Amino acid sequence: MQEKNNSMYNWPHYYDWTSTGMENDTCYYTELAKLHKGPVLELGCGTGRISLAIARESISLVGIDFSAQMLQSARKKAKAMALAGRTQWIEADMADFHVPNNRTFPLIISPYRSFQHLLKVEDQLRTLRQVRKHLRQDGVFAFHLFSPNMEQLLDLNRSYQFRGNYEVPGSYETVDVYDYTELDSFRQLLHVTRYYERFEETGKMIERVKSDFSIRYTFPTELRHLLAVNGFRIQNMYGDFDGTPFHEESEEMVIEAVLLVR
Repeated sequence: MQEKNNSMYNWPHYYDWTSTGMENDTCYYTELAKLHKGPVLELGCGTGRISLAIARESISLVGIDFSAQMLQSARKKAKAMALAGRTQWIEADMADFHVPNNRTFPLIISPYRSFQHLLKVEDQLRTLRQVRKHLRQDGVFAFHLFSPNMEQLLDLNRSYQFRGNYEVPGSYETVDVYDYTELDSFRQLLHVTRYYERFEETGKMIERVKSDFSIRYTFPTELRHLLAVNGFRIQNMYGDFDGTPFHEESEEMVIEAVLLVR
């Protein structure tokens, strides 16, 4: 059996099957979009899990992602759901994108830790400048990161972790997910090699797909500084998507940032 690399293989199906999001995150972003009434700009939209949930509420949305494969899947799903008229997809880096007609938005979101795929502080700053450029004066930038726990990160270093077993919709097949993680504490990076192992109902492995990616972790105080130097202040900060206030034991950071008064 040959191992396939995601750079050569159409793997968005594996992403959809195994990346189901955080508990209540779809509801959180959808309710936020309904409150601000749209249009919504999503950075790192992937295959449209959050985008299409928002579009189902009759809210127009622009989704930005650097992966042509992921956007192709999002477009296909939007068409199948009769949502193509409410959605626009742009292939671009979230640190350097252009929305036609220089549109601004009352709500910009970056769900599912997409912000952490910005691997350099310079990229984070460029992205925040882009958000500021496209956010209305009374708008909100809502995004989500994990809250770093150094003991846990050190435990992950140079180790394999089983991430879960997932059913393939419409079949009896399943997918097991494993990660091998390497920590670069100097640059605050996690380098992850992810393996998707797909099995028939009999237990025979069909294929193994390999995906490599890196993410940058950001500490809460550091994040406050990043936002402040780009003209934002944190309006709300939660430890989950149920609105629990962020505290020292929180594993997640859910941020709602607004522009400082000019």
